[in-house]
Amino acid sequence: MKKFNFTLGTVLNYKNQVLDSLKNEHAKILARINEQEKVIHNLEEEYKKCNNDFNQKKMEGITIIESIGFEAYLRKLEVSIKQEEKKLALIKVEEENKRMEVVAAKQDTSSLEKLKEKKLEIYHKEEQKAEEALVEEFVSFSRIAAK
Repeated sequence: MKKFNFTLGTVLNYKNQVLDSLKNEHAKILARINEQEKVIHNLEEEYKKCNNDFNQKKMEGITIIESIGFEAYLRKLEVSIKQEEKKLALIKVEEENKRMEVVAAKQDTSSLEKLKEKKLEIYHKEEQKAEEALVEEFVSFSRIAAK
């Protein structure tokens, strides 16, 4: 019997390549999310440190100019944190969209893989029937030859 050949093999290979590509893109977006979260964390830490320094200076005595400088810097940090959080939200939306694409591609490849498995199972059954018929023919021939 001829070797098993899945007729949609090239389509399955293509779908797997697309799936791998989408997974790589998704992983890159996840890395960007992690990086953006680090940026926000660093800004928040800087804000806390500056605020603590400002409070310490207020206890010790501070000039109006220094106070205005601290307050301006703190407001600048607050604005930066809000901007970076907006960037993070956009990246998360992008990640969600890419994740949906990965899920859809996975469903495509899964359905083709299941079809391939069914076709392979049918092939094995047909192969087994052909072998049984060959054995039956051999036994019949052996009986005829023995007479």
